[in-house]
Amino acid sequence: MTDIFSDRRRFLKNTAVAASAMVAIPWMPKSIAEYHSVPLQTIYDKPRIRFAAIGINHGHITAQIDAVKRGGGELVSFYASEPDLAAAFAKNFPGVLLAKSKQEILDDKSIQLVVSAAIPNNRAPLGIEVMRHGKDFMADKPGIISLEQLKEVRKVQKETNRIYSIMYSERLESKSTIKAGELVKAGAIGKVINTIGMGPHRLSASTRPPWFFEKEKYGGILCDILTHQSDQFLFLTNSKSFEIVASQVGNYNHKDHPGLEDFGDAMVRGNNCSGYMRVDWFTPDSLGTWGDSRLTILGTEGYIEIRKNIDIAGRKGTNHLILVNNKETKYVDSSSTVLSYGPQLVDDILNRTETAMSQEHCFLATELALTAQIKANIIT
Repeated sequence: MTDIFSDRRRFLKNTAVAASAMVAIPWMPKSIAEYHSVPLQTIYDKPRIRFAAIGINHGHITAQIDAVKRGGGELVSFYASEPDLAAAFAKNFPGVLLAKSKQEILDDKSIQLVVSAAIPNNRAPLGIEVMRHGKDFMADKPGIISLEQLKEVRKVQKETNRIYSIMYSERLESKSTIKAGELVKAGAIGKVINTIGMGPHRLSASTRPPWFFEKEKYGGILCDILTHQSDQFLFLTNSKSFEIVASQVGNYNHKDHPGLEDFGDAMVRGNNCSGYMRVDWFTPDSLGTWGDSRLTILGTEGYIEIRKNIDIAGRKGTNHLILVNNKETKYVDSSSTVLSYGPQLVDDILNRTETAMSQEHCFLATELALTAQIKANIIT
């Protein structure tokens, strides 16, 4: 265990703690934490649900917890088998009970939801356990890393009628992307016929635990990062099916980590539409954020461009959205857009509805990414 977390401990010494206005896992790079963690938007008189965390191996767990809290959830307990992760988590979430075992949380009938950012290959098996114990489940992406896992998750979800949600944060936690969805729904650019999604990330290899470089544990770059782009493509085009036209992956510049794929892309068709998606681990160190994430949505009457994290050599801040149609070209302020995923998920838990995300969409977005991964040509 010492070797696994030595890099993380060194990173703790060198990385600033995230902004004081938010709660953050200390090993999460500051720029990632700032993008994913937001203040509560609604104050509830009392908690609406009780929830717990099992598996906190990725810093995205903070964003997951924040989202549920925005919906009125109360984090009551957590379990992590790694002592250093448990200690850091307890420091950031004082008063939250450290359970003696995973089973203690599963057997607690007062807990309605379990959130997890476990090592990716463990998320689907955990979600199956959670659902079979009568609880709903929310995973960090990738929530499922193989078609075999997906088949079993779909089966158990149908049998138990529990929620299996995957937090596709590049849409669900991005105000500009949510605003773009509202504009598309309102007909601002006509019928969407194409999307281009770019998901560059900073690798920071020395800060990553060993599992991050083991493909059998993270699933591959398209299985992992591309789930964001596949979710956005299906959502914005309202596609209920897909076809992978072509996909490819490669390790261009990290031969010291042979299990890593540092580049991947895919071309896809949906319901009378198409899309291109590219993801990579090549964000330069000089950029002031973890990645210059972009999305272009082409419609029959205009287009929308989103610069989610940064507008290089342009406007300050995040969530930049430009709308161009037959009537106008304008910058759209999305700062007041409500992040609705967490509150809607809590509503769904209480009402047994699908307002945050339909179960079929959740699974289809993952299936698209998994299929692209399986069909990918390997660049050598």
